[in-house]
Amino acid sequence: MEARAIAKYVRISPLKVNYICKEIRGKHVDEALTILRFTPKKGARILEKVLNSAIANAENNFNLNRDNLYVKDAFANDGPTFKRWRPKARGMAYPILKRTSHIGVVVEEKE
Repeated sequence: MEARAIAKYVRISPLKVNYICKEIRGKHVDEALTILRFTPKKGARILEKVLNSAIANAENNFNLNRDNLYVKDAFANDGPTFKRWRPKARGMAYPILKRTSHIGVVVEEKE
């Protein structure tokens, strides 16, 4: 049985979060939380909240044992992009893309 949690429309680029997702994929949940606590990135703080939510979902909704949980999958998909414009020389405009992410974590119980 697997439990999941997703944070949608988070104002960070998915590219930045996916580097941190690779670090915790396949790890035990306590080890993954330790890695996230000592990673000095904004995405690590957000991913830690999502992981804690997935662990709580597993314990409360599916009656899974926390000692046997591991991170089956961690991902950051593209959300909608805010488009803004910066004025440039000679009357031109330069696009600014403010990216958002849908960050998800799936935890599963090892046998």
